[in-house]
Amino acid sequence: MPIRKGTKQLAENRKARHDYFIESVLECGIALQGTEVKSVRAGKMNLKDSYAKIKNGELYVVGMHISPYEQGNIYNHDPFRDRKLLVHKQEIRKLTVQSEADGMSLVPLSVYLKDGKVKLELAVAKGKKLYDKRHTMAERDASREMDRHFKESYR
Repeated sequence: MPIRKGTKQLAENRKARHDYFIESVLECGIALQGTEVKSVRAGKMNLKDSYAKIKNGELYVVGMHISPYEQGNIYNHDPFRDRKLLVHKQEIRKLTVQSEADGMSLVPLSVYLKDGKVKLELAVAKGKKLYDKRHTMAERDASREMDRHFKESYR
């Protein structure tokens, strides 16, 4: 079976862009075991409330839920286990420095297939305050209203 080229979105953390200011983004691989790959390809995963952390010089994603594969019987793994992210040591050092800054977090944004491999998009992000969220929502509403007026004026 040939490997398909291109990308396919599997899961997205939509709440992350609402709750955080995204500073930088990094693509990394995920070390999955056995039937987890089949569940991920079927889209049976959830990034809500997940985050990344660095321990012992390695990067792990915590709280990512991958549902057990239906035909996996005894070979299924724990749905909430910590999964290692595949990143170069230089990038881990950069992420360590960036994440130790005041109020910065490592947040997974999306999981996708890229040329047959499962990839995770990881962001270094700073948490938004409630007034920041309100401001973002007001800007979005204003731009929608402007688009509506432009659309009506061209009719």
